[in-house]
Amino acid sequence: MAKIVVISGSPTPNSRLNGLLDVVRQHVENRKWEYNEIEVRSLPAEDLLHVKFDSPAIVEANRLIAEADGVVVATPIYKASYTGVLKAFLDLIPQKGLDNKTILPLAIGGTIAHLLAIDYALKPVLSVLGASNIVGGVYALDAQVTRLEEGGFDLVDELQDRLQNKINAWIQQVDSSTALS
Repeated sequence: MAKIVVISGSPTPNSRLNGLLDVVRQHVENRKWEYNEIEVRSLPAEDLLHVKFDSPAIVEANRLIAEADGVVVATPIYKASYTGVLKAFLDLIPQKGLDNKTILPLAIGGTIAHLLAIDYALKPVLSVLGASNIVGGVYALDAQVTRLEEGGFDLVDELQDRLQNKINAWIQQVDSSTALS
């Protein structure tokens, strides 16, 4: 059984990014894989700001990542880059902490102008952390994800299709890597 960790870099609990993560969670749960989520905003701020590698919360988050086969790194895009809170956490992951992990980057932003933020801002940092198997990411526009009154989210069909395709490719690669181990 594969182990999956989602790292959510959203600073707000009601982010439209959660609409994308709900789809990932459904796929993982349908496969009966182990699912864990690290909401970086929930980690102790002092530990993030003061780079406390020995913080129990940071040690536990890094343990989940170390044991994972697949990792989803998800972030809103602000000012053409991923969030500061995500960067603070990525700085606390060991140098090769993403080695031998299959990575799926997800991002959401307000404008198509930030479409390349995954490739030019996020992927280089993930590579420095040892990620060599990064599935092509999904960039969504805020306007493509609607919050529903009764809770949850609705994704436009085009985004739903792109997201499904990338999740399926990521799942195949996680399956392949776990079959080899």
